Amino acid sequence: MKAKWDLYHYCGVGAALIDTLDAMVHEGRIEPQLAMKIVNTFDKVITEVLADKVKARLSFRGHLDTYRFCDDVWTFLIKDANFKLDNQSNIQAEKVKIVSCNTKKPGET
Repeated sequence: MKAKWDLYHYCGVGAALIDTLDAMVHEGRIEPQLAMKIVNTFDKVITEVLADKVKARLSFRGHLDTYRFCDDVWTFLIKDANFKLDNQSNIQAEKVKIVSCNTKKPGET
């Protein structure tokens, strides 16, 4: 089973990191174990940084098409979404997928 934090592997920075590490392993420049350690550190640090440093807020409205809760992860599919950002600008989207993961481990408060 994949860790729920691998969600960040698909963002621009995460994908670039994984592609670069993969190339370095294939070229023999680093060992696969080091690449895995770097990815694990990235997973830990990105969640901490996003929780501590990002203070922007937004609100949104739309039509909830589908929702799921599986393995402590919520997934929402929204149609005709309208996002209102802190700076009061609006962004509209026909379809949006929101994935929400608990940042605390079971038993943490």
